[in-house]
Amino acid sequence: QPVAAQLAPQSHTPIDVTADQLEVMKDQCASIWTGSAEALQDNARLRANVLRMYFVPKTKAAAPADGGTSTSACGDLKRMEAEGSVYYVTPDQRVRSNKAVYEADTTTITITGDVIAAQGQNVLRGDKMVFNTDTGQGQMMGGGKGGKNRPRGVFYPKQDDAKTAAA
Repeated sequence: QPVAAQLAPQSHTPIDVTADQLEVMKDQCASIWTGSAEALQDNARLRANVLRMYFVPKTKAAAPADGGTSTSACGDLKRMEAEGSVYYVTPDQRVRSNKAVYEADTTTITITGDVIAAQGQNVLRGDKMVFNTDTGQGQMMGGGKGGKNRPRGVFYPKQDDAKTAAA
């Protein structure tokens, strides 16, 4: 069943997941993808050493022959956790970190651990980045006041192509 989530900005296409190994825990509505794990949706990619996916549990009544007991099934994606060499890439940005958590109901990805985000030549660093994949809004946070853990950005002015060619 396609996963209803927006890992890619403004996309409702299915998420295609691949890895070297897969473990499924149906009773927990969870799966663990290990070894070069990668989730692709439209033009967005979430890559990590390990991807853990959690789905919404559904309960449905079993056939009357079962004595009326219920069985569990799993529905849409609820949460995805990425660990180890995490990369989140879209056509507009590239983000690297140690860990990321995507929450499908809020279309929010929280990226933590030495976060480096690049857009063109512009680079932003911090300890934690929260990004809404639906709206494109985000924020970068540091680990405290002062010191090296504060958010830091390097932004290049846009070059006028005519002036650049003349120089």
